[in-house]
Formats: sequence, C-alpha cells, structure tokens
Amino acid sequence: MTHGVQPAGKNAMGRADVLGEVRGHLAGGGGVLLLGPVGIGKSTLLSLLADEHAAAGYRIFACCPAETERHLPFLGLIDLISQAVGEVAGRLPAPERDALRSALLLHDVPTGERDLLNLRLGVLHAFRMLCADRPGLVLVDDAQWLDRPSGELLAFVARRAAGLAPRLRIAASARPGPAAGEDGGRWRDAAALCPKPALTVRVPPMSAAELGVLLGHRFGRSWPRSRLARIHEVSGGNPFFAVELARSVLEHPEADDPPIPQSLSTLIRERVAALPPATRETLLMASAASRPSVGLLRRTGRADLAEAERRGIVEVDPAGAVRFTHPLLSAVIYAEAETTERKAVHRALSQAVRDPVERALHLARLTSGRDRRIAGTLEEAAAVARRRGGLSTAAQLGELAADHTPEEAGDAAVGRRLRAAEDAVAAGDYPLARRIARRVLETTARPAERVRAWIVVLDSSGQALAEVEEVFPKAMEDARGDPSLLAPLHYRLSWRAWMVRGSAEAAHVHARRSAELAALAGDRATELFALAKQANIELFLGHPDAERTLRRALADPQEPHVRWHHNGPVYLKHRHHLMHDRVKEARAELRSLIYSVRQRGVVESLCVCLYCMTQVEIYQGRCRQALGAARQSLELAEDSGLSQGPSWYAMALAEAAGGDLGRALSAAEQAVQHSADDGDQLFLPRALHAEGLVRLQLGDAAAAARVLGQVRTMETAQGLGDPSLRRWHADLADALVAVGRPGEAAALVAETRARAARLGRRGVLAVLERSAALVRAAEGDLDAAERGLLSAVELLQALPYRLEEGRAWLELGALRARRDDPRRARADLLRARGVFAKAEARPWLDRAQAELRRLDHAAPVHRAAGDDPLGVLTDVERRVAVLVAEGATNREIAARLFLSTKTVEAALTRTFRKLGVRSRVDVARLAVSGR
Repeated sequence: MTHGVQPAGKNAMGRADVLGEVRGHLAGGGGVLLLGPVGIGKSTLLSLLADEHAAAGYRIFACCPAETERHLPFLGLIDLISQAVGEVAGRLPAPERDALRSALLLHDVPTGERDLLNLRLGVLHAFRMLCADRPGLVLVDDAQWLDRPSGELLAFVARRAAGLAPRLRIAASARPGPAAGEDGGRWRDAAALCPKPALTVRVPPMSAAELGVLLGHRFGRSWPRSRLARIHEVSGGNPFFAVELARSVLEHPEADDPPIPQSLSTLIRERVAALPPATRETLLMASAASRPSVGLLRRTGRADLAEAERRGIVEVDPAGAVRFTHPLLSAVIYAEAETTERKAVHRALSQAVRDPVERALHLARLTSGRDRRIAGTLEEAAAVARRRGGLSTAAQLGELAADHTPEEAGDAAVGRRLRAAEDAVAAGDYPLARRIARRVLETTARPAERVRAWIVVLDSSGQALAEVEEVFPKAMEDARGDPSLLAPLHYRLSWRAWMVRGSAEAAHVHARRSAELAALAGDRATELFALAKQANIELFLGHPDAERTLRRALADPQEPHVRWHHNGPVYLKHRHHLMHDRVKEARAELRSLIYSVRQRGVVESLCVCLYCMTQVEIYQGRCRQALGAARQSLELAEDSGLSQGPSWYAMALAEAAGGDLGRALSAAEQAVQHSADDGDQLFLPRALHAEGLVRLQLGDAAAAARVLGQVRTMETAQGLGDPSLRRWHADLADALVAVGRPGEAAALVAETRARAARLGRRGVLAVLERSAALVRAAEGDLDAAERGLLSAVELLQALPYRLEEGRAWLELGALRARRDDPRRARADLLRARGVFAKAEARPWLDRAQAELRRLDHAAPVHRAAGDDPLGVLTDVERRVAVLVAEGATNREIAARLFLSTKTVEAALTRTFRKLGVRSRVDVARLAVSGR
C-alpha cells in the first residue's frame, strides 16, 4: 500500500481547467471526487493539490489503498492519521481514545466488541483537534480499494464536514463502475467520502497536443507528429498508457514502426522482464503483500529494489514503505506469475507478516482445498477482525474458514458459516448474510442450525419483513416442538404482525407465546425481549396487565446486551413515565440510558433513544435541545443504514416546534415515505401525525384533517386503547373545527376523554380541554369556550407540557380578541409569547407575534361598521382572499389573477398569519364581513 498520493514534481499539463474547478470548489467548502480509469491522471491531480495546500500551510492526510488490502480493516485510517494521532490522543475522552488507538494497532485489542460509535467520534474529534492550529486536507487516491471500516469512518467525517469547515477539506479519486474482484470487504461508495455539496469531476483524456507536451517534459525531447498520433490513438489519451508506449518507442529506436503492445500488460511484462531475477522476485513479493515495506521484504529474504526504483517501477518513502508507481504494475506482475510462484510468495509472507488477519489471508491463498489448520487460523483471524470492528471482514474470513474446513468436520463448517452470516447482518451486508444463510439451509438438516439460518434471513430483511413472508412457515416447520427454537421465531412473528399486518392483538399473542417458550427453554435474553414487546403492546392497547408485565420484564436477572437495547425492557421505563406525565423522570431515564448505550450498546439503540429524547425535550419546552437530538438521530440512522423513518419523524416534530415549518413539512414527508417504503405499519401512523400537525400549523386545515383522519383509521384498526401513547387526538379535533366539522370534533373529544379519564391520563385530558373549548367557540358558545380555555390553561400550568400551555394561552388571547376584549387578549397573547420565547419555539412565537400585530393594526374580528377586516393585506393578498371567499381553488385563483399556483399558496399562507386565522373558511368569513 502507498502512504500518500503521487509525489510532487508534476504539473497540470492538460488539466488546468479541471484543477481550477477543483480548487474553487474546495475553497467553497465542498468535497471533490475525481473519476477516471487507471492512468488517466487522477493521482497527479491529487498530488498537485497536496503540494499547493502544503505550501499554503495545510496539514496533509493522504492514503492510496490497493486492491490486495481491501480486506484489512482500518488500514486506510492508519495511513491517514497514525503518524499524527499522538499529538491529540491524550485530549480525547478515554472511550474514544481507546477505540481509536486499538483501530490504529497502537495497543492490544480489547476482549470486548468494538464500540464503533466511540471510534467514529474519536476519529471526528481527532481531525477537529489536528486541524485546530492549521487547516487540513484529506486525500484518498483509488478510493474504490479503501477498506470498508475506514470508508465508513471517513464518510462519517465527511457528513460532518460542515462543522469542521473551513478547517478540513476532502478530495478523493476512484475508478468509475464496478472493479474487478469486487467484494464486500472494500468501500463501495467513493462519493460518500466527499462533504456536501460534492463536486464529481470525470477526468478527461488528453488530446494529442497535450500528450505531446507531457511526453516532451517526461523524456526531454520532441516527438514526430506521426508517432505522437499513434501513441495517442493506442493510449486513448490516457497519460499513463501514453508514457509506457513512448518508453517502448524509445527502447526500439531502430525500428521505423516500433512494436506497439496490444495491451498495457504486455508493456509491463517487457519492463519487468528486463529486471534482474532477484528484483523480479522481490516485486512479486511486494505485489502480493497488502502493505509492502522494506522491513517486510527483508524478513522474506527478498529486498532487491534498487533497479526497480531506478526504472520507476516502485518508490520507497523515508519510512520504508514500498509503493508501485501505478497499481496496474502490481496487478500485472501478480497476474503473470505462475501458480507455484504465487504459492511460494504467500507462504513466505504468511511467515513474515505480523498482522493475524493478513497472515490468514496469505494462508488461504496457499491452497484452494480443505485444511484444518488453515481453517482454524482463518477463524481466529475472523475473531480478531470482529474485535476490531471489521465485521464485514470477519464475515468473509469466517466464510473462507468454512470453505477450508475438512468434510469430516462438517458441523464446524456450518457453525463457521452461521457466525459469518450473523457478522454480515451486524455489518449491514445483507446480501452476503442471505447468501451464506441460504448455503447453510442447503447443506444441513439440523433444526437448530436451520432455524438460526432462517433468523439470519429474517433479520437481514431490515424493516421490509413483508418481503420474507414465505420464510416464517418454513422456519416454524423446522422449529416444531422445540421451545428454544420456537421462542425467537414467535418474537419475530410478533414484529411481523404489528409492522406488516398492523395488528397489535396478533402481535400480543406471539409476544406472549415467545416469552412463555423462552422461559421454558431457559433462554433469558429472548424472554426479556419478548416480555418487553408484550408490555409495549399491552400499554398500546390499554391492557390491564400492562403494568404487571412491565414489572416482570424489569425483574432480575437482566442480560447485559438486552439491558441497553432499544427493544429491551429498560427502554420502556421512560415511556411508562410519559404516560403518567412524569416528563422529568422520563428525561432522566433517557439520559441515563443514552449514556449507557454510548458506552455499551449499539448504534441503532442510540438512534432510537435520541428520537425519543426529541419528543421529551419538546414536551418540556426545550426546542433547541430537541433539534439537536433529532439531528443526531438522523445522522446516526444515515451512518448506519438504519430505517430513517423514525429519525425523520423526530426532525419533523423538532422543526415544527422550534425550527422552520417548511423544513418540518419536508421532514414529515420523508418520514412518511421511508415508513411506507419499509412497509412499517407500526411507525407510519406516527409519521402521518407529524405531517398532519405541520399542515395544521401552516394553516392548511383541510389537508391536516385528511392526514390526521388516516392516523385515526390506522391506529383504531391496530387497537390503540391508551391515548397517552399516541397524542394525535387533540390535533385532529382542532383540524376538524377549522374545516367546519365541530360535531365530529366534539364526538372525538368525548370518546378520547372517556378513555383518558378511565386510565387517569391527566395530560391528555388537559389538552383535550383546549380542543373542547374550540368546539364550543365554533358552535357559537363563546362564554363556554372562554371558560374552557381558562380551565385548560390552569390544568396545563400544573403539568410539564410547556408548549401546550403556550398554545392554550394563544387560543385564549385569540378568542378574547374576537370578543372585543383587547386588553385581556393582549395580556394572554403576551403570556403565550413569553412561553414560546423561553422555549425557543420559533413557529409558535411567530404565530403569537402575528396575533399581537393583528391586535395592534386591525380591529377585532367583530368590528364596527365601515372597518376593513382585510386592511392589513397587500393588494395581491386581498384579491386572493376575496376569491377564496367566492369558493375558488388555488388553481382557479392563479388562472384568474395570472399568477403561479405557488405564488397563490404563498400569498394565502401570509394571509393566514396576518389575519390570525387557520383555515380558508375563516378567511372567507372575514372577507365577507368586510364587503
């Protein structure tokens, strides 16, 4: 492997335009990806960027991985920062420092599983510290060969480059399209390494004139036009190919028409054949090594590189690392070797390398047959890769171990394949996991092994359980009569029943059965998961046994990996607090859980805890903190390839409470789309609730009522019995009032009140008091409406729901303004404004400010004769309002006023805010009253 891009000493021949575009984009803070085939000049461009930025005082972090090392985890990271990390390691938190030092092979690997989250944070914080005193430039050449763990870490940094800009810039190069030997051990998405906005540049071939300049500089002579044209034709404008062709011409000066190779490999063979035998042997050794160095080659007894250096085939840096001047040189040298020669090289390297993973790979290449010793070595290497966090590498090594296992040890081979498949699931390499699991199913008849393989197939489907429906009956048939096998399957059947079929009752049956079978089998981990699932469903249904089931789930003994899991019973404790309006306790529980998950848990659990924390922060009126938690949740979901529906839902709620309503609507639509794509009937209603809430805030009550009506239909069908778990009821009632359907709203409020009263849900009852008051106001009983809003305010002041308190004050102020009571209206609106300002609830604060302006600049809703209720509107807004009163649609208004539909929508949104109304019906009422 090389430890940086090509050395300096080149210029931008034929690449001035490309280089200028790249410079400009990097200066603006975005990332750059250079695409092009082997030899096109990507490395030269990166080298020039390195030289320029180094001269400008930048710290350069560079690596250039090769195909032979794509299986070795964290080698790219080692090349990038291992020399510099000592400067900042002491300032990192201990978990991050230990994870980073272990990945960099700077101390012994711990016995526990790698905490990938701490490693990611350690890398991010290390870059931030290293770039604190002077800016940095990260360069990754031939990114298609980057090992997957390093690629994931750099992608994590790239997604957060906005927080590091302009201190850190990132550029990468890659070959377009699939590469030979593609597999899951390498990083497949070079574009993910580049911070947004990313610029992708396809490096173009050189013209004949440009090649003439290049070859003149390289060889110190001019070239006849005919020969230059021929070189250009055969090379296709590829500068590396052209240089090799030109060298061939110079080596045959006597020929009028020197032989032109049919392929570059022929040229390389000719170049290598001219070397002394000892040098050729050394180059073959170097081509087979993942990280060739002078020291490694000396340990194999092959270190004759002088002639290869002289001829420009390899370079040796001051640290002793050996680098081929182009990866194709290494590839052709290895490919042209005889089988016996390759085996001898791998045998020597297996004895010389010190990394157990690399040693195992060399041993595996010694034979394609079965060997107990090699199989055991590969299995041990898989365990090392697993501890380092290289789960994809562990999966592939495990599969290789199974392939090398002797036939008489078939049980061991199946076990190795199953562990490899489970590693692949954990790594997110679902196609590999399914392929290995299917092979196990083809080769074993043992029920335990088959069920374990079926579970891999199920778990590798992610949220899309609907796509593997046919697996369940086959797995149940294999597990028949064995509680230890049936228990984990019933647990997954519970998830399918709720997520895919939308039936909480059926899910409850399976969860309860799973818990019973797991207890019978002595499988405490599965029992705890099943009890937590059972309790969760019972809480949703309002089942009388919910509290007792939750206590059982929380009883000792607790399994460590279940204790910090988001599907475990500890996670449910915060939800139980929320049902009883104990928001502070829920927040404390979540904070403790988040801390523990960061130390011991998995990324998915942290992602879920953060989106739950978002809602808790909103309840308490901490909108800025809610936005932060939601962003972290979404970033983790994107980083880990998890379903993004829940995190987009959290973003929608946070933006609606303390951000921007446009962004909130976009986030809600993303949440709906992701949940629908996943077939996740469990989460889709929540995503739709977020969309309905945002549309209600935007003043589109008709759309809000439609979307929230879908939520009601879905969750009623699923059996929702406790309104404190899904608090959409008051929002739907408000939307129904706004569209002129107070009777339906009243029925919904009465039905929900009855359930909330039976269960003692004070928070739900307080918010419903506000909605009931709006119903009375719509029915014309303004005295009862005012009393109801005063009651809602009083109830909410005694509860921890600050934004709901602010909404009650806001509605009370608007009602009193409507009743020609400006003094008390102003006092109420100022109280609402104070609540929203303290909470940093920007959309709600804007609404309160609009109501106050309306109070200042316009008469109350009931105005004296002659007053103009539309006086605060612009001419366009007034004309839109009048046409709304006539019943015109937005499209009809746009046609009549010669405007775009978007302009009409924007004007109507401003009209809602200026008039302090929430629906087209209210606009029409005011417009009619002003005529």
